[in-house]
Parts: sequence; structure tokens; C-alpha cells
Amino acid sequence: MTTTAAPPPSYHSKIDSKNVNRALKSLLKWRDSKSNPRNSEPLDNNNSSSDGGFVYLVVTLKKPPQIDRTNPITIPLPHPLIDLAESPPPELCLIIDDKHKNKITKETALKKIEAEKVPITAVIKVSKLKTELKKLEVEEGRRHGHEVYFAERRLMPMLPKLLGKEFVKRKKSPIAINLRSGNWKEQVERVCESALFFVGTGTCSVVKVAKLSMGRKEIAENVVAVMEGIAGSIPGGWKNVNLFHLKLLESLALPVYESV
Repeated sequence: MTTTAAPPPSYHSKIDSKNVNRALKSLLKWRDSKSNPRNSEPLDNNNSSSDGGFVYLVVTLKKPPQIDRTNPITIPLPHPLIDLAESPPPELCLIIDDKHKNKITKETALKKIEAEKVPITAVIKVSKLKTELKKLEVEEGRRHGHEVYFAERRLMPMLPKLLGKEFVKRKKSPIAINLRSGNWKEQVERVCESALFFVGTGTCSVVKVAKLSMGRKEIAENVVAVMEGIAGSIPGGWKNVNLFHLKLLESLALPVYESV
């Protein structure tokens, strides 16, 4: 497993659920006020694939933690953002290294995915990545593209240059998985069932925590789980947490926790 899982909290929670619910109530009221009066649809049109269809947790730490920044910390969610059982299935793409002498071929990868029922819907060879990206840009414009990109771990250093800044802007940075050992299906499913906390070089990070199509109770449960998971996974724990805010894509950020 290449992602880092957040450990279960072993401390007394400092989260006030009333603050979380108060912020959510205000954000959802704001979202409803932005509904299109012509069709009475909410701002996100209930499309969980759109960046506008999510709730975000803004994390402000006191000191940037000195931990691995290559892969995200995975925080298990009570209500996953990606439903692997939905029909049609979510679009999950795997980028493989076909240039290495000990390469895994696309044919081999596809056979393993089918045999082990790994929830990957597309495989791209890194040698064809630039060509495939042009096709993906068309797909992105038509149907939001793939929900998550995975990549063979040894490819990670070269991918930012190959993928370009737009992938980073769209929060589509690939997540490394170990294709040489370990259970592919378990690694993919773990990511799909978790919030992904990418630790930046500064003190502020943004984590996608819930879909607007969820009920307010489900969203609140996800928010609390992620707050607990972050505090339980960073050096210093709650002592290193300065602020937590909740926001929608285009809304103001509302405070839900402030260090005393």
C-alpha cells in the first residue's frame, strides 16, 4: 500500500457537532439560494462528478508536518465519495510503466484487472500518455472524465511534467499504487472509500469530504470523520491544528473549529 492510512483516534475529540451542523445548514441554504429558478435544480445539479457537487474541508495547521508529500493520507469515510457499486461504474484510470525492462504490459494488466475484479475501467501506457491526454481532454469536456487516476509507483516523479498543470488544477493528480506486490483491488477500493489528505508544503490544505447529493446527516458524519482522521494522523495531533473551515466550491469558508 502506497497511501498512508490515518490511524484511529486515541484521544478525546475536540469537535463540536453543533458547529459542523450550523455551518452545513448555512452552506446548503446558500446553495439552494443559488438554484436556477427556471428548473429549480440545485447549484450542483446533483452531479457528484462535478467539482461543484462536493463539500470541502479547509485545513489550517500551525506548522507544516514533516511527512511524505508524495501520496495522500487516506481517511476512511462512513459514506464514500465514489460508489463502486453504481451503474454505470465510476471511471477509474490506471497509468502503467511500459518503458521499464521489468514492465507490466497493458495486456497483462487488463487480464489481472478482469480476473481479480479490480474496479479499473481504463489502462494507459505511459509511452502513449501524451496522445491519450488529448483524448482525455475531449472526454473531460464532455463528461468530466475519469474520477480518479492511479499510477504505477515508480512513475510518480515524471508524471507532473507529463500531465501538466491542468491536472493539478482539476485535482486529478494520480495516486500511486504498488503493482509489483500487494492486492490491486484492495489498494484501489481503499482510495475510493476514503478522503484524500494531500499534505502541502504550507500550512493550508483542502480536502474533499462529501457529496452535496448526500443528506445533511451523512455529510456531517463525513466531516467529523475527516477532522478526526487529520488530527490523528499529523505530528502533534490536535495541538498542531489551527483551524477547520467548511465550504462549497464557490462559497465562503465557514469555521467549524478554532484552536484556543
